[in-house]
Amino acid sequence: MPIGELRALQRDRLRAVVKRAYDMVPYYRKSFADAKLRPEDIKSLDDIRRIPFITKTELRQGYPFGMFAVPMERIVETHTSSGTTGKPVVAGYTRNDIDLWSEVMARALSMAGATEKDIIQNCYGYGLFTGGLGVHYGGHRIGATVVPISAGNTKKQLEIMLDFQTTLITCTPSYSLYLAEVAEEEGVDLRKLSLKAGCFGAEMWTEKIREEIERRLNLLALNIYGLTEIIGPGVAHECPEKCGLHIFEDHFYPEIISPETLEVLPDGERGELVLTTLTREGMPMLRFRTRDITALRREPCSCGRTLVRMERITGRSDDMLKIRGVIVFPYQIEKAILEMKGIEPHYQIIVTREHHLDEVEVQVEMSKKLFSDEIRKIEELRRKIEKSIEEAIGLRAKVSLVEPKSLPRSEGKAKRVIDKRQLS
Repeated sequence: MPIGELRALQRDRLRAVVKRAYDMVPYYRKSFADAKLRPEDIKSLDDIRRIPFITKTELRQGYPFGMFAVPMERIVETHTSSGTTGKPVVAGYTRNDIDLWSEVMARALSMAGATEKDIIQNCYGYGLFTGGLGVHYGGHRIGATVVPISAGNTKKQLEIMLDFQTTLITCTPSYSLYLAEVAEEEGVDLRKLSLKAGCFGAEMWTEKIREEIERRLNLLALNIYGLTEIIGPGVAHECPEKCGLHIFEDHFYPEIISPETLEVLPDGERGELVLTTLTREGMPMLRFRTRDITALRREPCSCGRTLVRMERITGRSDDMLKIRGVIVFPYQIEKAILEMKGIEPHYQIIVTREHHLDEVEVQVEMSKKLFSDEIRKIEELRRKIEKSIEEAIGLRAKVSLVEPKSLPRSEGKAKRVIDKRQLS
């Protein structure tokens, strides 16, 4: 779609969703009143900056159904966030919302090459988590064959991949590496798999992790992005050019703000992603602060799509670690670690506080070859990793090289950071 037409569509949809949210959701009426704002004040896309932000805190206060903009008899499905830090966020979907979700997920899967001829092995969890059903709906919209195997049962996953000749896989990046690891243990010849592409998301991952996935599974590894509060997976997806994730901005309007000043930043500057749903009925979101750190790019993409692209997420404004006064993102440490040879892409960052001083330990798994090597070489690599981390974050961290397969594996989101300071 030409940019001018897209902007006009976004403007009209923004004005409509603002009016609906104001009329139907008490929270938004109060929020607008506090800001001395009326729906008719939103005349252009630039006016979106006048709308107050909303965060998970406000959504949790509306638990369970306080943010719904339609009567319950129009809600045909609900999902929730994990709720690891309190009450979960409950998301409600009308039939039209399910159609919207199916459409954007079909776009995402199509970017990975999915057609009606493909067999999609969906290893995201089904249930209250949005991952599994989002992929399921998108696969159906395309007409592909969906294998709803969900997460876990890794040996069975590999058996199905071989027997069904699965062509596309969807799961977390860490689980794809675990699949490859178990395949090697079980003597499964990964070259016999029919996989051509994978849609990997629900956790942060680096280019090095992508290279490792593509090498081990012999497929095209693409990044997918979404969140329960907006729709689930399907907010954005990478095309094969791998130069950012195209945001489906005809449905989800993106902004980048400074987490400190809350001012909107120009394209190309890194900050916190803010999203507004333009077409969702059951639970419209106006300027939701995702906490994800990224940047927007509008240069033409070689794939031909005119949709804005978001860069790979490098952290969360609420997940950053403050260590001895220095802001550190786990992504920086991962990138420094994975530059090294002789290690596996499995690690944990452990932060403690001894005698009022923050200490960081990074446990990194050795490869089998390195583990059987002489101590001198192991110690040499350990020192190299410590130096690489210090150059990346400006702090010294203790690195411990641990035995192969000694760190926990995850069939869902990998837990990379253990901050023990909060426990003491």
